[in-house]
Amino acid sequence: MMKLYKMSLWQLLSAIYDSVSTNAPLQILEIPFHFPGKCFLAYQTLLRNLTEMSPPSPTLLPTFTALFLSLLTFASATNGTIVVRGSSTTLLSENGTFQMGFFNASGESKWYLGIWYSSIPSRTYVWVANRENPTRKLETSTLEVDRSGRLAVKESENLTVWQSSNVEFSTGVKLLDNGNLVLLTPEGMVSWQSFDHPTDTWLPGMNLTSDQFLTSWQSSSNPSPGLYSLRLKTSDYGEFELVYNATKVYWITGNWTGEAFANVPEMTVPYIYNFSFVDPFTPKATFGFTSRSLDNGSGPPLTGFKIDCMGRLQQYVWWQRAESWNRFWERPESVCRVYGLCGSFGLCDSMRSRPCECLPVPGFKPVDDGAWESGDYSGGCRRENESSCDGNDEFDRLGAVRFDGAVTRSFSGDRKACERACLNDCACVGLYYDGRSNLCKNVYGSLLNLQNMSDGIGGAEEQVLYVRVAGGGERTKEKIKRLNLVGLIVGIVGSVLVLGCVGVVGFVFIIKRGKKRKGMDEDGDFPAMNLKVFSYKELHSATRGFSEKLGHGGFGTVFRGVLPDSSTLVAVKRLERPGGGEREFRAEVRTIGNIQHLNLVRLRGFCSENSHRLLVYDYMPNGPLSAYLRREGPNLSWDVRFRVALGTARGIAYLHEECRDCIIHCDIKPENILLDSEYTAKLSDFGLAKLIGRDFSRVLATLKGTWGYVAPEWISGIEITTKADVYSYGMTLLELIGGRRNVEAPPSAGSEGRAGGVVGKWFFPPWASQQIIEGNLGAVVDSRLGDAYDIEEAKRSALVAVWCIQDNEAVRPSMGMVVKMLEGMVEVTIPPVPKLLQALVSGDSFSGAKAASGNGLSVVGGFYGENMAVVSGGASESSLGDASSATNENVGAQLPKFDEVD
Repeated sequence: MMKLYKMSLWQLLSAIYDSVSTNAPLQILEIPFHFPGKCFLAYQTLLRNLTEMSPPSPTLLPTFTALFLSLLTFASATNGTIVVRGSSTTLLSENGTFQMGFFNASGESKWYLGIWYSSIPSRTYVWVANRENPTRKLETSTLEVDRSGRLAVKESENLTVWQSSNVEFSTGVKLLDNGNLVLLTPEGMVSWQSFDHPTDTWLPGMNLTSDQFLTSWQSSSNPSPGLYSLRLKTSDYGEFELVYNATKVYWITGNWTGEAFANVPEMTVPYIYNFSFVDPFTPKATFGFTSRSLDNGSGPPLTGFKIDCMGRLQQYVWWQRAESWNRFWERPESVCRVYGLCGSFGLCDSMRSRPCECLPVPGFKPVDDGAWESGDYSGGCRRENESSCDGNDEFDRLGAVRFDGAVTRSFSGDRKACERACLNDCACVGLYYDGRSNLCKNVYGSLLNLQNMSDGIGGAEEQVLYVRVAGGGERTKEKIKRLNLVGLIVGIVGSVLVLGCVGVVGFVFIIKRGKKRKGMDEDGDFPAMNLKVFSYKELHSATRGFSEKLGHGGFGTVFRGVLPDSSTLVAVKRLERPGGGEREFRAEVRTIGNIQHLNLVRLRGFCSENSHRLLVYDYMPNGPLSAYLRREGPNLSWDVRFRVALGTARGIAYLHEECRDCIIHCDIKPENILLDSEYTAKLSDFGLAKLIGRDFSRVLATLKGTWGYVAPEWISGIEITTKADVYSYGMTLLELIGGRRNVEAPPSAGSEGRAGGVVGKWFFPPWASQQIIEGNLGAVVDSRLGDAYDIEEAKRSALVAVWCIQDNEAVRPSMGMVVKMLEGMVEVTIPPVPKLLQALVSGDSFSGAKAASGNGLSVVGGFYGENMAVVSGGASESSLGDASSATNENVGAQLPKFDEVD
């Protein structure tokens, strides 16, 4: 009907003016008559154009005006421009990456208008409009620009469930290629955008401010606002915090130092992000990021940050070849550190896929079974039978459990006295008793963040939590029922048990003994191996109850122990990683169970009893290499450093080139290089190792390595090769040469990290690479060595390190070639600056000399000077801009073909 009106108007104009241009009908048809306010503007424009031509007929001009007014009446009667209607239409971004439409996440009759990735098979939502007010009728639901010029989600013609907040009258809608939904004025200006109203996802190009923050979904199937938020701290500014229920902070980023947050130093690793913080210490603070591609042939990866329904901030990237999301960073690291995750009387165990359960004592059940099943545990648990407070209540022992959210009242006395005091107070919900000091704490209020801290072995009752439960009722009936059942069983089969118990015990003993001898022969995942199988009790005794902690890694904690049948010192690793412990345990046993090398740590045995997974290694008295990379720590001579570098290279080369199956370690770093009594390097921690046959060269591995050591192609989702280990080795070698960590803790906020000061130099590789290539080796070598190092060995090692961290994996040498270069058997040429690092060293960033401060770095202008200072009113940015000088690509003809050298 609208087009008919427009065509009639055009024919009338043609009759009035013989000289109307041939494109006049197109101009008229494109007039935005759906918006009544613009009809007058269009009418005035046409009249102005007409008066510039020959004088019109005085009789036809009123007819033209009448027709135009009827068109205005029709436009006023319309409801607006419909963008999306029900399930029949969606809006697609120009490049096809994002799509907008109505969706249902729970199966209930609740429909939300949202944006998701359309270019991937896994439906992943990044924004929801009406998350607080879903529509109930999909067939009549629409997204439209209404007569007021606002964007509106309507359930029906007269029921609006959501509306944009723009003031300017708007006429157009567009979904941009970055996932931003924008509302446009007739002049093409943005009057409103979804990036200013984020939900749970933070996309590249989106800025967070004190008024723009992330809020989790209520559950994985409920987009309603949840209890967890990521927000900019509004008091001191300069840092972000994760908050429970808008009140309780449970994780902070630490202050901004100019290029990273204090608690997130890995932000400086120059991979796929550019971070920018404008006015970080003012109420106008704005923090954002952009992403870039590591592959010149493709666009930026699909990536972003999300606060999930369990309160964790996660960083993710799409792996096209695996067709899956890879979450390679999250905080807090343990889900049980999220405040209030399991609600009142909910017990958290990070080892389970569903981390929350009600207290494992009779009488507790979820407050909302449906929410609990959907993954929303925040409602917690409740007592099925409330205490009658008549003195008949009882106490159930939970063991060593930590908790929050409760008030305690402390006094001295034995446990019985503690119980009597609690029973005499109806508000008391339990007691916390320390058997060593006879200190009792009566507990009041809600028990939040309950987490089991016991090791599963009985013993002294130290700091044990007892929960008050109602006596009588169902609990007493259950006890009586159990007692009657036990009595019945004993009466019927007692004699049979007495006669057969000896035979049964003997049979079980023989079976267990056979399994110990066979190791894991009966498990199809393990070949026969000459490894000792330990019981959990043996290792608990050997480590004195896991009391002497040596270190903690991504998959578990390592304890010092002494084998019970000898005085042999061992290191016992107890795997603890949530959901992944079994996989890492099997990977480690399979990988090093049957291989031996001077530079690989020796696996003596393991324990696979019930849920316990432990590995027993030779004890390394001089600890990990990381202990020697601190300024305040012990110093290693150059001779030891070079032997460590060469030994580590030989160990990795053995894994890559000499084993039956090629083994990619996947986590080379100083923490995983152990030193024995002679300071011989021993490569350890094979929990991430990948075995690939000799007929294959690549393997797709989930990214779980350590920031600062992970190869660029791994983050991009490309199948990795042995060259991923080469990259990690190069980063480690730089640390060994410099006697410092590549990524160190930033300076304190009170010294040089604030406005007007110079930000500390704490990402080492770009600076070191430039110095090495320019021949300034002395600036890179650990200043604590003075001149006590072999210049030729140091030069070879430094050049090898830079070759190893080249962006293009084809340019990196193999580990076998690394060994030859370190040994001096192959000449090492001058490498180019790695492209990703080169972005950080462009211009005059590194024009200074070695500082006299003794840290091997100089404070210079540019990169370490004003460009990195945090100045109020300006932007402080850690940029990954394009390289401006030699790159891997334009020097390829000059590069040696390392893998072809004999």
